[in-house]
Amino acid sequence: MVEEQQNNPLHGLKLETLITELVECYDWKILYAALKLECFNLNPSIEGCLKFLKKTEWAREKVEHFYLYRYKRMPKAVGEQFDLKPRERGFAAGIMPRKPMELTFESIARMHELAAENFEANRNAGRPRGSGKPQGNRKNSGYDNRAGQSSNSYRRDGDSSSKPSRAVSSDPSNPWGK
Repeated sequence: MVEEQQNNPLHGLKLETLITELVECYDWKILYAALKLECFNLNPSIEGCLKFLKKTEWAREKVEHFYLYRYKRMPKAVGEQFDLKPRERGFAAGIMPRKPMELTFESIARMHELAAENFEANRNAGRPRGSGKPQGNRKNSGYDNRAGQSSNSYRRDGDSSSKPSRAVSSDPSNPWGK
């Protein structure tokens, strides 16, 4: 895997260098439009982005993915490579990075629309033919799309309590109140 890593543009690349290259090529506004990460929007700085991305693995992987496939325009991952994190992926010998993709607000909006359409098409692929509604009622199922967390875990209806409500047992022998 070491030889393959040497053909990964992320191999040995510091996160600070990666962010600097992206900002110099695209600017903060384009990066925010493309990635929807607030570190590129609210008082953006290299130091602020570094602090956030070092603490937030999913966001760092999103930026690294963008760097590989939009900025360096490497071939999309397939097979076993698809399941690996961007820094762990390898590319065949001889595959070289290309010129960065030119991005505008309009092209980013089209990419987001296409991604949403693809998401819907993939989500609908498992439905029986002729069915216009999703299987089951997601709204009342108790789960949402946040990593299998109960939809009751977060309150967004104005209640300032961010903790889930729990029924407390009246059984005195149960120290956890369940």
